Amino acid sequence: MQLRDAFTPSQPVSDLRQFAGRTELLDSLIRSIEDQRLHVVLYGERGIGKTSLLHVVSQLAEEAQYLVRYVSCGEDSDFSTLMRSVVGTIPLLYHADYDPTDSEIEEGKSLDELLRPGAISANQLCDIFSRLSGTRMLIILDEFDRSPHGNFRRAIAELIKNLSDRSIRVQFVIAGVASNLAELVEHIPSIRRNVIGLRVPPMKVEETRELIAIGESASGIPFDDRAVDLTTTIANGSPYLASLMGQHAAIAAVERDARIVEAADVAQAVRVAVEEIEQRIPERTVKTIRRIVAEGNGVGLGKIARIAMAHGGRLETRASGPASEDTRECERLVREIALGDDLVRPIGDPGEGIYEFNEEGAPVYIWMLLTHTQIEENGKTMVAVG
Repeated sequence: MQLRDAFTPSQPVSDLRQFAGRTELLDSLIRSIEDQRLHVVLYGERGIGKTSLLHVVSQLAEEAQYLVRYVSCGEDSDFSTLMRSVVGTIPLLYHADYDPTDSEIEEGKSLDELLRPGAISANQLCDIFSRLSGTRMLIILDEFDRSPHGNFRRAIAELIKNLSDRSIRVQFVIAGVASNLAELVEHIPSIRRNVIGLRVPPMKVEETRELIAIGESASGIPFDDRAVDLTTTIANGSPYLASLMGQHAAIAAVERDARIVEAADVAQAVRVAVEEIEQRIPERTVKTIRRIVAEGNGVGLGKIARIAMAHGGRLETRASGPASEDTRECERLVREIALGDDLVRPIGDPGEGIYEFNEEGAPVYIWMLLTHTQIEENGKTMVAVG
């Protein structure tokens, strides 16, 4: 049980003590909220640690006496319903027009008592939020990429603009899978001055090592130097993969009655991870990827998978300026390997040369499959993918 709590690949980090790295990003996020009074948009690929970062920010904000409300968006998110649920959790005690001795306060009523039935407008919310007293408020919208385009995102943008224009003590932190700010928040020009976009990048090597060290301490199972090196290399900056490898490798060590995790345990973890990730990918895609690897094009496929993992799932084959060697290589590999086998699709206008994998989990699966192949070919202590 200690081990499973130490490495949690299927769950975000919820305890500040288990949060690894991200110091510079966290500092930027806090400065943006506290000093600049900006609304923040966090973006990056799936599994890069956005939700864990949001949990940490929530804890720190609550310790600083903010009112924090966390909402996870979905395809059916509705602006009025969502904001009623937020307002309904704020006690009337924080409204400047009510005294602590008023009967409404003693009855435990909340700010939603002040809302009229029916749809809510951004102006109505701002009128209520403008009377907040004795606190600041942080509204966190996670998985914003899953929210519907159109009216919902337009209403959020309008609310952000009104809150900023009136200097109201309510700020948004929005997070979602994207490669840039504009993909998540629509009508950017109207709120550009009020919002800062922060990309959540892959973890640095030292941050991945810190994640492993925290897991070692929490589980009581140390990793030898080679196991740490292999896990860090395989993780490729992904906290999800680092935690997944850490968990499976430590379990492998426990199952062989060892007291320390070795390189062979990491190799076993890769095999288990490939089988696990494969179950989440359509069989047709799995067969296509395995055929490409068997035909000898695995290295090229691995390169574009790695590019996608590092750039929010995107493969850009056109450069805004003179084409770099990397851009030309990406274009060649996409054209010769991925397009013909229907592994990728264009985003927007095909002429722009921006692609993404048809299956969101394909890049991670390709990376782990090739890692497993390298280990099988070169022995259990060598990984040299990409």
